[in-house]
This record gives sequence, structure tokens and C-alpha cells, in this order.
Amino acid sequence: RWTYRELLADVVGRLDVAVELSGGIRDDESLAAALATAASVGVDRVVQVGCDLESARFTVAQLEHHPSMLGAVALHPNEAPLLAERGALEAALTEIEEMLAHPRVRAVGETGLDYYRTGPDGRPAQHESFRRHIDLAKRHGLALQIHDRDSHEDVLRILAEEGAPETTVLHCFSGDLAMARECVERGYLLSFAGTVTFKSASGLRDALAVTPLEQILVETDAPYLTPAPHRGSANAPYLVPLTVRVMAGVLGVDVPTLCQAISDTSERAYGPW
Repeated sequence: RWTYRELLADVVGRLDVAVELSGGIRDDESLAAALATAASVGVDRVVQVGCDLESARFTVAQLEHHPSMLGAVALHPNEAPLLAERGALEAALTEIEEMLAHPRVRAVGETGLDYYRTGPDGRPAQHESFRRHIDLAKRHGLALQIHDRDSHEDVLRILAEEGAPETTVLHCFSGDLAMARECVERGYLLSFAGTVTFKSASGLRDALAVTPLEQILVETDAPYLTPAPHRGSANAPYLVPLTVRVMAGVLGVDVPTLCQAISDTSERAYGPW
């Protein structure tokens, strides 16, 4: 069973990043240490994302202990078929919606589609879950954060059919130049991870290059996708500046300009901390 916990972090004037904690984060003490490490490199406000019921409950509980944290909750697309097989998808969606009532939960995510880890038999459950999460985000006036792996066409199709929420984030954007242009035209936000620093990722850098500053976010997607030159080791929030510097170079802007733009976008997407 594949689960993880993720942080989206923002620092006004410096960094606004989606940084994911390692799978070992299980308690308040570990989370506090991770937040302190993030703050040491200028990431001092975060949004923690819970992508299954266990991590969503953890996220909401931790909001009571960390004033620098906002939350996001959802059922990851790889969770949906597992829940559907047990007849538990509806109850899980109901619990997720109950969590959205917390005033510090500001996003529905991450949801979406994943055709890499889930085969054709699981796709109907993913589609149903994705549509339900889109509805939740719109009804509660929250940002929608989308996981899209090997499913670009269907993600865009379903968003068009359902009508995307006002704030829609393509988490760990992995599309090509054409997809980036379509997402930009639709007004979506594109969040880039450490993959943009990889030598082989010229296509992803091309996609970044056509994305306006006001539609860009940045993230770790840890413990994977560690930016160069540390590729192959475990990823962590303190490495995000490496990704930001590469992104600034691709965009032809200085780092403070990019960080301020991303910070402003975070405030628009998630509201004040």
C-alpha cells in the first residue's frame, strides 16, 4: 500500500515550495524536527497534505500544534481502487469532507489519476474519486491539488467535464510543452519538483519556460526526485533552494523575484496563514 505525507511551504519574499516529508514522519516530535529544518533554510510556513485517511487524520490533528501549518486532505488516486474493492470508498469520502470543515484545512489534495501504479481495472474507481474530489473543492471553496502520472489526457478531460475549481494545482507537473500551454491557458497553477534539475529533463524545463511567474509553485515530492547534484539520496525540504535556483535560471529571473512571485501565488491559493 503506497502512502505518503507532503508539505507545501511558503516563505514571503524567499520561498514558496511544496516539500514532502519522508515516510518516516509518524509523530509530532518528528514533524516538529522537520519543520525546524525547513525553517532553517527559510521555509517557515507550510501546508501539510494527507493523502489517505491515516495521514489525513494525522494532518488535521497536527494543525492544533503547529501554528505555522495549514492542511490539505484527500484520497490519493492509488487509494481509491483499494477502498472501492472493500466497499469503503463512500465512507472514506464522507470522512474527508468532514475534515474540510477545519478552518486551517485549505486544500483538497492530492487527488487525480495515476495509471503507473494502478492498472486499467482500477481506473473507474480513480475517475469516480477524482470527480468527487473536484466537487468537494468547489463546494467548499478550496484549492484542488492534482496528482497526474501517465494520465495527462484523462486528467485534463475530467477537469473540463466537471469544471475545475477556481484554484487548481498540477502537483509535481510532468507534462510536456503542449500540456503546460493548455494548463496555463486554463488558469491552472503548475508545481515543479526536483526533476526540473535533471539533465534528462529538457522537456520539463521547456514546459516551465512557458509558464508565467504568477502560475508557478515549487515542491520536493520527497523522499524521491531529489534535485541535482544530490540525485539518488533522500530528498528533504532543505534541498528546495537547489530546485528554485535552476527554475530561476530557466525563467531568466533572479531568485528573489521568483520566490516573491511564488509566495504571492501561495497566498492566493491557500489564503493567509
